[in-house]
Amino acid sequence: MAEELNNRSQNILEVIVEDYITSAEPVGSRAITRRHSFNLSPASVRNVMSDLEEMGFLCSPHTSAGRIPTEKGFHYYIDSLLQVRDLSKEEETRLQSSYRFKDMKMEDIMQEVGRVMSGLSNYTGLVMAPKFASTVFRQIEFVRLSHGRLLVIYVSETGLVQNKVIAADPSLTARDLEQISNYLNREMTGLSIPKVREKVARELKAERIRYDELQKQALELSREALQEEAEDLVFVSGTSLMLEQPEFSTPDRMKRIIRTLESKKALIELLDRSQMAQGVQIFIGSQSEHTEIEGCSLVTASFSNKKGAIGTLGVIGPVRMPYSQVIPIVDFTAQLVSRILEREAE
Repeated sequence: MAEELNNRSQNILEVIVEDYITSAEPVGSRAITRRHSFNLSPASVRNVMSDLEEMGFLCSPHTSAGRIPTEKGFHYYIDSLLQVRDLSKEEETRLQSSYRFKDMKMEDIMQEVGRVMSGLSNYTGLVMAPKFASTVFRQIEFVRLSHGRLLVIYVSETGLVQNKVIAADPSLTARDLEQISNYLNREMTGLSIPKVREKVARELKAERIRYDELQKQALELSREALQEEAEDLVFVSGTSLMLEQPEFSTPDRMKRIIRTLESKKALIELLDRSQMAQGVQIFIGSQSEHTEIEGCSLVTASFSNKKGAIGTLGVIGPVRMPYSQVIPIVDFTAQLVSRILEREAE
């Protein structure tokens, strides 16, 4: 539970956080009395700031009289002081017009979402496509590669494409593979991946499979193709915008944030954590075991359709992020992508 602060302390913490978000500079008592109408002297403001520092909400980055919020201060601000207004209809229309989804494949839509969120927020946009196990089977194709190897192309009902290379009987002809694809597409379309796996296991145990070699091979190939989780698809847009932030201006911090965005491991963990939650989630760097994202905040929301295809999108930036602007962008975009998934699933 957040510590209780009196109204004066709350008001001063709020303006320090918001002034720091704007300027990226320590905030002093004189600046507060000049910019904000508190009817307090600089000495009174300094006393409150000292109390907030003693409680761990503020810290002094160097010998200047200014203070900056700690992560504890940002947490309190987000949990207790932040006011996020709903977008007006005009703002929703303008935001929606920023996206160009016409005639796009689902993978391209995911990339477009990340690009637009990055452009609107001036931070890095992230989109994690629906997990493989949550998708619904639409189509599967097999393409022969070298001797005994096949490329499996799986297409979900929402249009996401997953590729995988598997071992196969080298005697299978192109005609065999076409018949196998046709059989699986006829039998499995519209089933979730867990349901496909159940059906394949059940069919392979059936007595009649012994007398239909091609059908048996079709089921075995599909079992091989769909038995493992595919790698999470994460689209990252606007990496360079992170490097423009003063928090990441040193070479060491630049290298660390670039490695994090390229490897995606820490991002996937946080996106996973937010996937089953309702509404917008905010993660501050120290909430993760990954030190690579210290100094960063991640604002996320999940999207889905009625059949349960769940993905996550969000914006990553410095802890000094204008949350009141970023949260509505992320929230509305998640709703927009959910509507697209609903339409594709019809």
